[in-house]
Amino acid sequence: MVYARRPDAAGVFYPAERAELARTVRDLLAAARSSAGESNTGEAVRAIVAPHSPYASSGAVAASAWNRVMPFAAQIRRVVLLGPSHHLPLLGVAAPFADAFETPIGAVAVDRLAIETLRRFPRLVVNDVPHDQEHSIETQLPFVQIALEAVAIVPLVVGDGSDMDAVEILEALWDDSTLAVVSTNLSHYFDAPTAGRLDEATARAIESLRGEAIGEQQACGHAALRALLYVARGRAMRAARLDMRLSGEEEEVIGLGAFMFS
Repeated sequence: MVYARRPDAAGVFYPAERAELARTVRDLLAAARSSAGESNTGEAVRAIVAPHSPYASSGAVAASAWNRVMPFAAQIRRVVLLGPSHHLPLLGVAAPFADAFETPIGAVAVDRLAIETLRRFPRLVVNDVPHDQEHSIETQLPFVQIALEAVAIVPLVVGDGSDMDAVEILEALWDDSTLAVVSTNLSHYFDAPTAGRLDEATARAIESLRGEAIGEQQACGHAALRALLYVARGRAMRAARLDMRLSGEEEEVIGLGAFMFS
């Protein structure tokens, strides 16, 4: 029997009805493609950073990253999704027991074999609880389903201070047919000028692959983001800023950013 994680964020972060969700994601990707024009350099996109707020505020920003992945869909067979834990304190990295993750569009298979190979890492736990109510990974799944062909996912919740644990795991999984995705928002609940300054510093750190320059106030998924940057720097990759916005114009805004790595 296949055990699937049921969607928790449907109807809150994104539409709960299948046709509406698929149409929403396709429209977001089409708008991103129109905005990007012919800016694709031809280099394969190996990783992206995308936000995970409700689609009304973050969908266009996330689509700017997923749009860059689509031309290389035939090369991608697996997606490693790394996101923070919003509801539970967590040390280390948590993979699920689930065989699939569901959205209203359908189910995405989990690469169980990959997860079994990760059990050799002492800070990797296999536990569904950190995934049950976690939206950071779930909000990326409709983009996986629409932007890519048949792929398997490795969903990983990365705890605070677990960037080096995530580095080891990402190094083990990130091959030429794997797309790495870090799901993170940037600054949280500052006034707009402060958020803008913090997010610009974060963007520059990402562009220069300096994970050590990103602190906890700069991204909710700071540990996963730092891990991606450490590995990308070791592989002499290049990062590019795609879109940056704020969720509001005055107080308590959330920074939203999208980046790609090639």
